[in-house]
Amino acid sequence: MPIITCIEDLKQIHRRKVPKMFWDYCESGSYTEQTFGENSSDFHKIRLRQRVARDLSGRTTQTTMMGRKIAMPVALSPVGSAGMQSADGEIKAARAAEAFGVPFTLSTFAICSIEDIAAHTTAPFWFQLYVMRDEDFVDGLIERARNAGCDALVLTLDLQILGQRHKDIKNGLTAPPKLTPSTIANLATKWRWGIQMLQTPRRQFGNIVGHVENISDASDLSAWTAEQFDPSLDWNKIAAIKEQWGGKVILKGILDAEDAKMALKVGADAIIVSNHGGRQLDGALSSIRALPAILDAVGDQVEVHLDSGIRSGQDVLKAMAMGAKGTYIGRAFIYGLGAMGQAGVTRALEVIHKELDTTMALCGETKVTRLGRHNLLVPKHFEGDWQD
Repeated sequence: MPIITCIEDLKQIHRRKVPKMFWDYCESGSYTEQTFGENSSDFHKIRLRQRVARDLSGRTTQTTMMGRKIAMPVALSPVGSAGMQSADGEIKAARAAEAFGVPFTLSTFAICSIEDIAAHTTAPFWFQLYVMRDEDFVDGLIERARNAGCDALVLTLDLQILGQRHKDIKNGLTAPPKLTPSTIANLATKWRWGIQMLQTPRRQFGNIVGHVENISDASDLSAWTAEQFDPSLDWNKIAAIKEQWGGKVILKGILDAEDAKMALKVGADAIIVSNHGGRQLDGALSSIRALPAILDAVGDQVEVHLDSGIRSGQDVLKAMAMGAKGTYIGRAFIYGLGAMGQAGVTRALEVIHKELDTTMALCGETKVTRLGRHNLLVPKHFEGDWQD
């Protein structure tokens, strides 16, 4: 068993174990990948204030997100095709999250279905919804999430138009993978992954196949998906979906203060400051740089969460100290999933928790809820000094 001390260790194992197209799907952004890279590198620009001679006994990372008590302020992001990183991947990740005491979010484009997660876990999970042109399909997803006991709907707003990711196009990304000569050659080197995949019936998008007419294989699904993202999604539609759902709604993909204000107007229970992991608008600000202006715009009127770029417990601490009420990890848990399955997701959570607890202590704090700007050294003009 390899010694895992950081998320980077899991990342390197993940890369060796999964087929190239699914590694590239995880570890890439759109166009030049500027935003993808800065999501992580901008965290490094924020420094920590070391404080000493304080009573550090009785530390706790416990807090709440969306009214739920959690072990630390970290949720698992919705990640499409997670079940291609490891067989039954979403089930494994959901189980690890439940055991650790943090929320799990299932993607519309998961391999395992809403019903699969409900059958294999006991804690309520969150469901991430993409708004599609097929209104009957969207209505069905909402009803299925309700029947599964999901206690929050995560509505993704930044994928009305699909951003271009060069690697996915070049790899001919599909789930399951198309058997081209290059794919077969690569799969031959990932035989453990292949054996596990052959042992599960879950190899297509479980929330879609069987729930949309005339979708029976990967080619049908690709064509349907390319036409389905709703470019007409606006605030009126968002308000209508919130009313239809009737429960807590988290709006994901807020990167601008004016959009944060609109989220307030439609009654969002929380917003996620996110640029889709750098996979949509390349050249946009990193999430951590966008966070302060959004907090200034909405204050404490709505829970403000953050995703995109978090790879460590120190990143979690910095986001919380900047004012976020919760964070999400995507790639960090996917590295663990691809590396070691459910045990890898658990290890990713353990690594982040230990880093968060240790860093919090060295900053002189004993409660994650007491973190604030006083714990940080933030560069002048960190958000950018832009021309009006």
